[in-house]
Amino acid sequence: MTAFIIRRLIQGVVVLFIMTLIVFFSMRLLPGDPLTIFMGQQASSGGMSEEQLEGMRHFYGLDKPVVVQYFSWLGGIFTGNLGKSIYYRQDVGRLLRDRFPITLHLGLTAWVAATIIGTFLGVLAGIRRGTWIDTVSTAVANIGITVPIFWLGILLIYAFGLKLRWLPVFGYTSPFEDFWTSTKQIIMPVFCIAIPGMAYTARQSRSAMLEVIQQDYIRTAWSKGLRESTIIMRHALKNSLIPVVTLMGIGLGLVLGGSVLVETVFAIPGIGQLLVTSVFAQDYIVVQSSTVVIAGLIILFNLIVDISYGWLDPRIRYH
Repeated sequence: MTAFIIRRLIQGVVVLFIMTLIVFFSMRLLPGDPLTIFMGQQASSGGMSEEQLEGMRHFYGLDKPVVVQYFSWLGGIFTGNLGKSIYYRQDVGRLLRDRFPITLHLGLTAWVAATIIGTFLGVLAGIRRGTWIDTVSTAVANIGITVPIFWLGILLIYAFGLKLRWLPVFGYTSPFEDFWTSTKQIIMPVFCIAIPGMAYTARQSRSAMLEVIQQDYIRTAWSKGLRESTIIMRHALKNSLIPVVTLMGIGLGLVLGGSVLVETVFAIPGIGQLLVTSVFAQDYIVVQSSTVVIAGLIILFNLIVDISYGWLDPRIRYH
């Protein structure tokens, strides 16, 4: 087990290093210049002189060769210095520290809801195959996979925000400040983020349950006269969860990716909105550092998922 974890950690570091290369050089390939964009935003206040522009270029290290910029940024990550934003004029670490709890609140709530509801619908459809329950669950899953979440968000805003006036249409409040207001504000965003994950989990859970209930040990349990709830919960469910757990690791990436669109639609000041604004402003440092942090979290979570296989199925051994 220890050798497996060390090997997976090394693989994760390699993947993260490749990610830094892709993100860094992709941003440099975009047309335009972040300081030029920033200077255009300052035009209303008199703009900036060439000397000031060159001073800022030197301050942010943009006057150095690209390779030097890359290793300087990479070295800053190892020392905990994520750089300073050009657009926001703040430390990137502070920006992430202020905004990441918001995205984490939305993402984890959506992820938990998608996992629980999707697994329940999938298992129920699997053990009730061919019934109306199976038909409804499959239809809901198919709709959830195909519906665009930004379009769904706009529909929810129109229906529940503008017409019925049941829920607020934008903004975010910490649950530690006002729990009730926070709950109302995150209902629609969480629903939008959770829908794709719930649909994929439901389909995978159904397929896994159909496969497991046809195994010999399940037929033996039926022949012994065990109750259905005992057979499903004690024997079938645990083994059918292995592909679902794999999907949960992928689901975390979908949640973080979906937050980019959802936070933009609902004007939520999280990591997703920060990334969108920074991409349009070509704020290199923010996009690079945010992407690396998110990628690191996904790699760590996938490692936890891989380790959990041994608990779900004792037949799995790590070498």
